[in-house]
Amino acid sequence: MPQIQRFSTTALMAVLLLSSATSVADAAGMVPQTPILILEESTGEASINITNTEPLPALLHTSIENVPEDTELLLLLTPPVARVESGGTQLVRFILRSAEPLQTERLKRVIFEGIQPLEKGSNARVSLTVKQNIPAILRPKNLPIERQPWTLLKWSVQDTQLQVSNPSPYVVRLANTVNLLPGDASVDLGRSYILPGELLRLTSASPLPTTATQVRLYPATMYGFAAGNFDAPLVTGE
Repeated sequence: MPQIQRFSTTALMAVLLLSSATSVADAAGMVPQTPILILEESTGEASINITNTEPLPALLHTSIENVPEDTELLLLLTPPVARVESGGTQLVRFILRSAEPLQTERLKRVIFEGIQPLEKGSNARVSLTVKQNIPAILRPKNLPIERQPWTLLKWSVQDTQLQVSNPSPYVVRLANTVNLLPGDASVDLGRSYILPGELLRLTSASPLPTTATQVRLYPATMYGFAAGNFDAPLVTGE
């Protein structure tokens, strides 16, 4: 059975980059209270508090961004724009607008950006604060919570290409580089998530080691925290 190994400092840093939102103490601009938004279909909506950490009041502009692989418009939000005083918070609500029941988890991204007041003078310009971009996971009604969805991924080598498939209904979030063992050859996934039902064919910059039997990945939990590195079995020639 593949095992979760002790997490190296380098791997920890890689997984922490999965979420662009940080804590209020460490981040600047309009900062969300959590690094990820989770919306349950059974509830139909979710909300999140945003804090203005800047020394001046600003307009909070919130928008939803689709990932390239899933462009269906599934979320409404309110308010799209709101004034937030320095140190103040604004609640933003997200409402599911799917015409059909969700069959799998869906991934979107939410962007929070502050627009500060115009500076005085003839050359006044709008000042934008640091942009916060966090993932949003939309969960189907009655779908059981899977604490380790990355264990459901299938890894194989086909015609010198590394392949990974996700037959599960769960979004898997992970660092965008995996390592083949033994040999520690690295392969870039090109992104930090694998959607339900996806099959990715990956090309390595160097030949894959023929002796590799495992893939070491660096996953994140549903809530965006580093989960330790995980060694999955690698199948060759199937």
